[in-house]
Amino acid sequence: MIGLGYPCENLSLKASTNHTLRLASLEEARVRDKVAQNLEDLERILHWNHRQGFRLFRLGQHLIPFASHPRFPYDWERAHKEELSRLGKLARTLGQRLSLHPGQYTNPGSPDPKVVERSLAELRYSARLLSLLGAEDGVVVVHLGGSYGNPRRTLARFVENLRGEGEVLGYLALENDERLWRVEDVLLAAEALGVRVVVDTLHHHLNPGRLSLREALTLAFTTWKGTPKVHLSSQDPHRRPGAHAFQVREEDWERLLHALPGPAHVMVEAKGKERGLPLGAQTFLLREAPGPNPATNPS
Repeated sequence: MIGLGYPCENLSLKASTNHTLRLASLEEARVRDKVAQNLEDLERILHWNHRQGFRLFRLGQHLIPFASHPRFPYDWERAHKEELSRLGKLARTLGQRLSLHPGQYTNPGSPDPKVVERSLAELRYSARLLSLLGAEDGVVVVHLGGSYGNPRRTLARFVENLRGEGEVLGYLALENDERLWRVEDVLLAAEALGVRVVVDTLHHHLNPGRLSLREALTLAFTTWKGTPKVHLSSQDPHRRPGAHAFQVREEDWERLLHALPGPAHVMVEAKGKERGLPLGAQTFLLREAPGPNPATNPS
């Protein structure tokens, strides 16, 4: 069984869970307005995904803009707890698995204590958000970050800085990248922390190490108790290595299908969002789509 999803926004609906503002404009009224937009669009996206057969969705990291920043102007957990609980229940009812993917500046392995502090704050926000949504199968995906000239020491620092973060570790999954950290490296950190590994197919193609895609997926899948997640994308031919194309190529989809060792949830990381699926993947959506449900909001 394969479930499909996409990140952060829906081009068909012109809806986004990533409405944000500048740090200089971090005032309560403005933040609340952006949060209201994000949560309203999330509800629309969840209903649309269910009707179309999508089974997972990545929330925008700015669902609560700057929630991890020390200047955040109000108690966002208390203010939005009820609405987040309601939307989390809706997601479960509609069979939608939720995740988050903090950005490149989230780097717990940094030698700079200030960067570590900010990174842990962002990860705690991410885990708390999934907890408030009741997303028991939710995932917070992060990269290992820079290697700072000493990969072994950086890996040890990454593990040590995260070791006591109970709520974060409950959701955390580590991802390989296209330059520094191969799947075999990520597996070492994941094993030390008792967390999961997400294989990104494009990153693995660019930085495979000693493992075939099949071998990498097989090893990564052993780190999961529930359904494993995989990231699928294609290279944009006009941009730097690792940049995502608007749509996944059919050959990259077929390569993944042949390599998968079992059921998986596939996050399609394409610039085209829900429109970025290759034709072959669209047949899976047709199988999953239940049609209109009169008990749910049709908008």
